[in-house]
Amino acid sequence: MVGIVAFGAYVPRMRLQRSAVVAANSWFNSALKSHAKGEKAVANWDEDSITMAVEAARDSLNGQDREAIGAVFLASTTLPFADRQNAVIVKEALNLGDHVATLDVGGSRRCGVSALIQAVASAASDGTTRLCVASEKPKDRPASESELTHGDAAAAFVVGAQREIARHLASYTLSADFVDHFRAQGRDYDYEWESRWIRDEGYGKLAPQAVAGVLRRADLRADQIDVFILPTSIRGLAAAIAKQCGIRSAAVADDLSAVLGNCAAAHPLVMLARSLETAAAGQRILVAGFGSGCDAIVFERTDAAASPSPLLGVDGWLARRKPESNYVKYLCLRGQLDIERGMRAEFDQKQPLTALWRSRKTVLGLVGGRCTQTGAVQFPRSQIGVSPNNHAIGTQEDYPLADRKARILTYTADHLTYTPDPPACYGMIEFDGGGRMHAEFCDLEPEDVEVGREMRMMFRIKAVDAQRGFIRYFWKATPAVSS
Repeated sequence: MVGIVAFGAYVPRMRLQRSAVVAANSWFNSALKSHAKGEKAVANWDEDSITMAVEAARDSLNGQDREAIGAVFLASTTLPFADRQNAVIVKEALNLGDHVATLDVGGSRRCGVSALIQAVASAASDGTTRLCVASEKPKDRPASESELTHGDAAAAFVVGAQREIARHLASYTLSADFVDHFRAQGRDYDYEWESRWIRDEGYGKLAPQAVAGVLRRADLRADQIDVFILPTSIRGLAAAIAKQCGIRSAAVADDLSAVLGNCAAAHPLVMLARSLETAAAGQRILVAGFGSGCDAIVFERTDAAASPSPLLGVDGWLARRKPESNYVKYLCLRGQLDIERGMRAEFDQKQPLTALWRSRKTVLGLVGGRCTQTGAVQFPRSQIGVSPNNHAIGTQEDYPLADRKARILTYTADHLTYTPDPPACYGMIEFDGGGRMHAEFCDLEPEDVEVGREMRMMFRIKAVDAQRGFIRYFWKATPAVSS
């Protein structure tokens, strides 16, 4: 049988307090006050759908055999590149082989569930393992309701036929051009239609058909579903659909709206990842994704333990939080408020694509070198070893560093160097097992930096070439967290 072998997730550290958004905008739209409670996860300036996908994938691949991965599916409606494959960047960051197939999946908010269905089907067809990732960073118009209800996150699943922790029972797809919202090419924001019509004509009629279809294929009754996942920003709608379908109210999963927000196409898989953290053997989980129709998939939790478990999982990442009440700062980091950035920001960020190609393992995969004669580790890899007693030539082998812990040797908090989120914190780090590099720090406060602090590497945006629209990625160091 084919099913989910491992799972993981990623939630950004920053949590925008909804009360701050309401305080800034309720003078114009008093109806926003109904969404003033709670917080939502927001990506920093150096995070996007690709970087979050990489972190979710690393969470799911904790202890897994990466050489077994045969394909990477990346689902999102907010991918940064329109004509450069985004999934291949994820593949490079994970240091997977060039034989691995890569595919971007998008076009509607059900694409996360669609990608998971395709990953299961393709894994069943040839017996190889697939990595399915869904990641979203929705961009919402300031003072809109969606600005308060949306959030940023990613989830990842390793799909295969060996020691699955959740067995695939059935899938069902209903395709229909029901337009509840849309975003035209070149536009920044979605255009939303009236919520009651979406509730009654869209979810109310299409979702029950998809649920009935997948239950029929799985040969299950509605009351045999233990966990029901149908993300929506309309309050109480998932419970209403469950009742309409005959699913027990107790089966409706927490949508995490109070602490995370709705993460569009990624949200069904984020909720699935969280459900798998606590599901008991034998429990059946039905996941539905709505958008241009409705996809549904059913899994049954097996008695196999998640071994090894995700590095952090949804709850672990949720616990790693920093409240943010500065709404203006949020708009600046989101690129929605153009402030005076000073002359230090006026430098060309052009990426020589030839150099990126030659150094793609170094830059995107954080692969250093290890001398086969002396064992000395260095970054970047070079033809000449750095061992002071043996500058051996041509003896180095690839030595991945991204998943190795490191410690701070030196550090600086720089208030003069330009960064969108000052101060710029950086320093020298040393990896466990050897190897040093100069690294930028992320997701920390200047007062928290100290010599000897344990760090882990995270895939982030290095710089944005605004003139040409190219994004440069690299690895930064952040304080290590434990599950």
